[in-house]
Amino acid sequence: MSARPIAVVGASAAGLAAAEALRRSGWRGPLVLIGDEEQLPYDRPPLSKQLLHGSWEPDRLLLRTRDQLDPLGLDLRLGTRATGLDAVTRTLTLDGGVGVPPLEQGREWGRLACAGVIIATGVAARTLPGADGLAGVHTLRTLDDALALRAGLAEAARRLVIVGNGVLGCEAAAVARELGHDVTLVGRDPVPMAAAVGTEVGELLAEEHRAQGVRMVTGAVAGFAAAEDGAPARVGGVRLADGSLLPADLVLLAIGSAPAVGWLADPALDTSDGLRCDAYCAAAPGIYAAGDVARWDHPVHGRPLRFEHRMNATEQGMAAARNLLAELAVEGVHDPGDTPAERRPFAPVPYFWSDQYALKIQAYGLTAGADRVETTVLDRAERRTVALYGRDGNAVGVLAAGVPPRQIRALRAVVATPVPWDEARERVAAATAAG
Repeated sequence: MSARPIAVVGASAAGLAAAEALRRSGWRGPLVLIGDEEQLPYDRPPLSKQLLHGSWEPDRLLLRTRDQLDPLGLDLRLGTRATGLDAVTRTLTLDGGVGVPPLEQGREWGRLACAGVIIATGVAARTLPGADGLAGVHTLRTLDDALALRAGLAEAARRLVIVGNGVLGCEAAAVARELGHDVTLVGRDPVPMAAAVGTEVGELLAEEHRAQGVRMVTGAVAGFAAAEDGAPARVGGVRLADGSLLPADLVLLAIGSAPAVGWLADPALDTSDGLRCDAYCAAAPGIYAAGDVARWDHPVHGRPLRFEHRMNATEQGMAAARNLLAELAVEGVHDPGDTPAERRPFAPVPYFWSDQYALKIQAYGLTAGADRVETTVLDRAERRTVALYGRDGNAVGVLAAGVPPRQIRALRAVVATPVPWDEARERVAAATAAG
């Protein structure tokens, strides 16, 4: 057993899945879980849905309680930032937190030499110039973000401008309308979620948002206006590039995210659009990545992919843990028991979902970047629809909105691996007709 720990950087869904998989797979050495937030690992998808709505409280988002974490024997370091990684020596530099070995007298930061490292730091919300320090302007990535926005929405009849009409912006718009607020959704693309689901499905979503009272605006944001009541540093509106002003009591910036790789300055690591990994989720010997931050070679699709989806975070965290232990077994650092483990490529069927009003959208495979999309509207009034997505002559993704679970399961099987377009069309039609 190694005296050096395995460190998991990121107390996220991916990080927790990795830590649990390490213990299940037989790692008996020290195990460190590092998170820059003070909270125990929690689930993020409900932030823009149930938590923002107020139907859930923060404790319901916890992935594990402290009592449930205790059997893992973790060295749990919350409120601690990883600020550097030497990939060759597998040494982390840490800043802040309780229990971090001091590097220098009187300083609360240190170095942690590791047997292996799994990076699960996720992504950070993008912002706009002029937003910092302006009260009433929010992002929505962390629990604290969501609680701050929820507090603003707790007041009656607020005017909320959401900048960004992707998945997050649309989900927040639905919640705010259900709470009775005036909502304006601003996007550079006139069709919401078009980059993720295509134009036709996006137009159906736009119809639903308009029917629910959301104002849809196309344009780029040029800046912010201050509140007219003289309140210091409080937002009063959003200025668009065409000179128009959208009055606002609250603003949500939902303009995407950036992989949290700024702390990884080692030239041995490729941090372009996330941490670049091979098919086994390895970025370098003994260094693995999982979740939103990882961009890895998908062995089925034959190209590097990065998914910001909840299911992928859990599955990739487990895969990275198993593959790291297989590597450490070869190095003689880990005893795999009677059945030596072998590294296995990580080849999931991507899955994401979105809840907006009463509509549940689910997708399997790759929907973004398709060069061919065929959409079948089953019931326009109910927004029930199925869409097939293709690339290079093969069907690679499928989406369903408002269809029963039996059909969803059948549709997943269509794109578990890329299949010729015409064959996939027939299989989708059969699955849809089966009811």
